[in-house]
Amino acid sequence: MIYTIIVIIVVLWLAGLVLEIGGGLIHLLLVVALLVFIFNRLTGRK
Repeated sequence: MIYTIIVIIVVLWLAGLVLEIGGGLIHLLLVVALLVFIFNRLTGRK
């Protein structure tokens, strides 16, 4: 279920990038959150 939520958030974020909705800070925070998530998955931490 968490992956479904992540996919929905990423799709909405990409739509925001294409349609230029929202500020740059929102996009930056989502990218940082995605990088932290990937780093945690690769290192095996929960």
